[in-house]
Amino acid sequence: MLQALDIIANALPTLLQGALITLQLTAISIAFGLVAGSLIGIARLAPSPLIRVLARIYVDFFRGTPLLVQIFMIYFGIPALVRSLGLSFTFNQWTAAVIALSLNSAAYIAEIVRAGIQSIELGQREASESLGLDPVQTMRYIIFPQAFRRMIPPLGNEFISMLKDTSLVAVIGFEELFRRGQLVVAQNFRAFEIYFAVALVYLTLTLLSSQIFSLLEWWMNPIERLKRRPIGDRG
Repeated sequence: MLQALDIIANALPTLLQGALITLQLTAISIAFGLVAGSLIGIARLAPSPLIRVLARIYVDFFRGTPLLVQIFMIYFGIPALVRSLGLSFTFNQWTAAVIALSLNSAAYIAEIVRAGIQSIELGQREASESLGLDPVQTMRYIIFPQAFRRMIPPLGNEFISMLKDTSLVAVIGFEELFRRGQLVVAQNFRAFEIYFAVALVYLTLTLLSSQIFSLLEWWMNPIERLKRRPIGDRG
């Protein structure tokens, strides 16, 4: 038992460095995915049938194919396709990982955004139009802020899912948490102890992330916000 603890303790600094890289990769991918997914989600509700169909194709493709296949397509497939045209091109591992995870995340976030927008009552849109707001202003000032509060729980789930899915980029040699664990196992051949430590680090990250999103949801709740204001300012 003590020997196992010593092995885990010796590997922990390396694993924590990998955990930091995992968090960075997750945050960047979710940030890009949130921007792209918001646009695609709004496009799913666009008046133009062509725009709706194109957005639907994107969502169905990235949600309907394995993330591992998407990583291989981007890291190996795109450079091979470009080289077949007589051009020299390659991805570094960081860029390929961010692109693959961002594109995948955008598809799921797009559906979260679409559902969030559709959950807002039609009367909100009609009231804003009666006040003279155009569709862009209505979406920016009325619909999206309300919808975003309702999106926080599923966005938190998407962040946690992406946090775990980053382990898949180990297949292209990117040294995040899981890959760091593999390299440690290759050195000391203590697979159970190291992978158990990796699992504990992932568990800690997901629990912390869940708590942060729960606090964010509580903070953005208008009822809770009213409770936090001084009594004299609640009128």
